[in-house]
Amino acid sequence: MKNSNKKTFTFIDLFAGCGGLSEGFLQLGFKGLFHIDIEEKACETLSHRLKDYGEEFSQIKEKVLNYDLTNHNNIDKIIKLLDGKEVDVLLGGPPCQAFSSVGRAQDPNSMKNDKRNYLYKHYIECLTRIKPKIFIFENVTGLLTSKPNGYRIFPEIIKEFEKNGYDVYDDEKELVLNSVNYGVPQLRKRVILIGIKKELNIKSKDIYNLIEKTHYAPGEENKKLSKFITVEEAISDLPKLFPGEGKEEISFKSNSNNDYIKIMRQNNKDKLFNHVARKHNEKDRERYKLLSMNNWLLKDLVDSRPDLVNYDPDHFINKYKVQRFDKPSLTILAHLSKDGNLFIHPDYQQERTFTVREAARIQSFPDDFQFIGARTNQYKQIGNAVPPLMSKAIAKAVKKVLGKIYE
Repeated sequence: MKNSNKKTFTFIDLFAGCGGLSEGFLQLGFKGLFHIDIEEKACETLSHRLKDYGEEFSQIKEKVLNYDLTNHNNIDKIIKLLDGKEVDVLLGGPPCQAFSSVGRAQDPNSMKNDKRNYLYKHYIECLTRIKPKIFIFENVTGLLTSKPNGYRIFPEIIKEFEKNGYDVYDDEKELVLNSVNYGVPQLRKRVILIGIKKELNIKSKDIYNLIEKTHYAPGEENKKLSKFITVEEAISDLPKLFPGEGKEEISFKSNSNNDYIKIMRQNNKDKLFNHVARKHNEKDRERYKLLSMNNWLLKDLVDSRPDLVNYDPDHFINKYKVQRFDKPSLTILAHLSKDGNLFIHPDYQQERTFTVREAARIQSFPDDFQFIGARTNQYKQIGNAVPPLMSKAIAKAVKKVLGKIYE
C-alpha cells in the first residue's frame, strides 16, 4: 500500500499565464512538471516565482515553456519531454476574451470569428495525450452561453471531456465559483470544470463537495462563514502614493496584522514589490479625487463639474469606478493594462488608480510574488490570472481525492 501522505502529487499547467492557478497547488506541496504559456513576460514572472519554491535555474528552464499550444508540434514536444511520466492533475484556463461578455459586446461579430473560441480544443488534445487522473479547466462565465457557430459551445466541451473517459459534473449553477467565498477580496465568478477518470470510480461532484467556502459574499450573510474580505483590509497598509510615485522594490514593514495581511506577507517581512502609481494628468486627478471623495459615478459630475465629463455618462455608465473600502473589489480585468479607470483608489487624497501591487493584493497574490515586465504587461498578467487563494481551495479538495486514490 502506498503512503499517500508522503507522496508528492504532480501537475501540468497549460495556458499558465503568470501562474495564479499553479500557485495554489504549489502552496500545497504539489510539484509542477511543466508550466506553459505563449506570453514571454508571463513566463519570466513564473520562472522568477519558481525560485521561491527552491527550484534551480536549470530545472526552471526545462519546466517553464514559452510555447504556443495552437501549434501541434509544441504539444508533441511536451509529450516527448514528459517521457511517459504519470501526471496527477492537468490545469489550464484557455484565454477567454472570446467568451467574455465584454469581448462579445465590443466586437461587431460578437467574436464569432475569433480563433480563441476554439482554444479549448488544444486543451482537450493535451488532455487526450497526457491522460491525467484529474483535470481542472477554468474559464469566464460567458463560456456557458457562448454560441460562436449559432449553437452553445458548452455542452460540446462537456461531451468532448466525457468522450475521453472523464466523469464531468455539469450542473451549470454549481460550476461557477466566486473567489470572494475563498477569502479573496474580490467578486470574481469563474467556471471551474473538474473531471476525473471514470475508471477511478470517484465522481467529479465529490471533488466539488470538498471545495470549502470560508467567507460569505456581500448580501449573503451566513453565520457558519466568515465575513467577506474588504478592499480596506487588503490594501490600506500599503504606502500612500501620488500619481507617478513609487518604486519596483522598496524596504517595507506592514503596520497591519489583520488576518489577510498575515497571509499576504507570510514570507516577505521587509520588502515590497511592484508598488508604482501610474502618472495621471491634472483633469484625471481631479476627476478621481471627486469621484472617490463622494463615491460618485461619472454622471454625478454633470451638474457640479461638467468640464470633467469626458464621455456620455448615459452610455458609459461604468467607464469610471471607485472601489469601496468597505466592500470586496469588483473583478480585476486585463483591461487594467490599458487604463485603471475602473479601479480608482478609494482614498481620495491619493488621486489615482490601483498600482500593480494593489491589484495583486486584490487577486490574493502574496507580497513575495514579484511581477516581471513593463508595468502595462504586469497589469495584464494579474488581470488574466486565477486568484491563488481560490486555486488553493480547489487544490485542497483535489489533494484529498488523490490521497484516497493512492491509499
